[in-house]
Order: sequence, then C-alpha cells, then structure tokens
Amino acid sequence: MNLHSTEHLGASGHDELVPSRYAVRVGEIDVLVVSDGVLPLPAKMLAHNADASVRAGWLDHMFLPPDAFDWALNAVVVRSGGKTILIDAGLGSDPDLHLPRAGQLIRRLDAAGIDLESVTDVILTHMHMDHVGGLLVDGVKERLRPDLQIHVAADEVKFWEAPDFTRTSMPQGFPDALRATARQFKKVYHNHLRQFDEAHEVAPGVVVRRTGGHTPGHSVVRLTSGGEALTFAGDAVFTVGFDHPDWHNGFEHDPEEAARVRVRLLRQLAATGEMLVATHMPFPSVGRVAAEGDAFRFVPVFWDY
Repeated sequence: MNLHSTEHLGASGHDELVPSRYAVRVGEIDVLVVSDGVLPLPAKMLAHNADASVRAGWLDHMFLPPDAFDWALNAVVVRSGGKTILIDAGLGSDPDLHLPRAGQLIRRLDAAGIDLESVTDVILTHMHMDHVGGLLVDGVKERLRPDLQIHVAADEVKFWEAPDFTRTSMPQGFPDALRATARQFKKVYHNHLRQFDEAHEVAPGVVVRRTGGHTPGHSVVRLTSGGEALTFAGDAVFTVGFDHPDWHNGFEHDPEEAARVRVRLLRQLAATGEMLVATHMPFPSVGRVAAEGDAFRFVPVFWDY
C-alpha cells in the first residue's frame, strides 16, 4: 500500500462530489485522513451547558443552521515501521438511527486502495459506536488478519461493562445504541484487544495516550518523526471548542474533565505548533492551533495538491 500514490490519491470516486481522503507526511510516517461521512445531529449537542441564545449566536456567526448540522466523521490510516495502523473505524451501519450519510469508511478505504488484510493494528480513541462500528460491518472481520491487534485503554474497556450516561445529553436512542455496539464489539473482538494503562507505543513514532474526559479511557494518538508531529485528538476537540473550550458536548461522560483535557491539549498544540486532526472537525481537519487569550483559533493547513 502506498498512501501517497498519485494514482490512488489523485482520483475521486465518480459518485462523490469531493475527495474523501487526504494524505500528509509526518517525517517518515505516512498519514491518510479518510472521511467516514457525516452525522446530522441537533445543534444543542454542541453545548448543552450554554445559554441557548449564546449558542445560537455562535452558530449564526459560523454560518451554520440554528437547529441541526452535519458533524464530520474522520478516521486515519498510518504507516510506520512496517505496520499499517487504522485509527478508529467509523460508524458502520445502524439502520435504527437512520444515518445513511455516515458509515462510509470501509468503502472509502477500498476506493483508496487500502486492503483490510494489510491492516496490522487498530487504535481506538474510545468505544463510542462511531469509532468502532466499521469493524462490525458484515464481512469485515473475515477480511482482517487473524493476528490483528486492537489497542484500547483498559479504563475504556472496563467502563463499557456498565456505562454511565447520567451526565451526557444525547438524542433518544443513542445511549441504547452505544451500549449495544460496545457490547457487540467486545464480544466479537475480545481476543484481539491489547489493553494499555496510560500510554503505549504501537509503532515507531506512534504513541497512544489516555486522556479520559470524553469517556474514562478516551485517548489521543501522537505521531512524531523527523522533528515533525501530528496529534489525532479523537473526540477531545470539536470545532466549537476553540471559541468555547468550556462548553460541554452532549456525548461527554465527564463534561468538566473533558473541558480540562481539551484546554490542556489545545495549549500544548499551540505551544508546539504541531498539526492536529480530530474526528468531528470538518474534513480533512488538518491544521494547527493558535492561542488567543482564554480561547483558541484553528489554522487550517494549505491543501497540498
């Protein structure tokens, strides 16, 4: 697999208006951001602790609709040290939630010329269904290597034995779907799980580190090579979190800790100047962070055609 093959990456599927993958390099590490599609969700999910008028003002300022908008879903493929690593696995399919524009990852990996058989490792930032569901699509497990290793924080696996949703603010049906998907995922892939406590190096320059907050075992992945770095922040950072890092996202199981994690991570990225990619920021979500007082600013990279 050649992630920066012009033959593969320069061509877009005939049924897609825009490309759904974007390649970058971090030193000697190949990185491919792949869109899993979008989730239409209520705007309140952005900040259920914010005054409705203030939230509406931010949406208007960002030229977004007042009631609902599309949340991006991004996953990442990494090549380092002879390993091919998938970071998060997208939504998969859940017809009960009626999300037809999401769950595109497996098809788009195929379109990018990435064979599932070549994936040696999977890193999960956490076990919400939009990060593990792609591995539960019919026929996917049969295409994966029998020695596949799935790296996930031990606290995350433990949390989903009896998950607490009392501090979340989700649309009806989502908690049940999240519980069911996590339960099914653990049943199907329990022999492949490689649990870590705080941090673990999966391949040269590819380190996954538990942050907590969003979920107890939520983790971020930092890639470093040749003096360059990129952090895949999973669900620690959302677009609104730059302007309002203290706003609570509806999917956060510990909102206060999630806000502390977000601020700490954004400050670190602003200080180092390294690149950021996140699950729910507009595709391809590759950029850097600038600090502006108590808030932050996302600075997208210039697209390299």
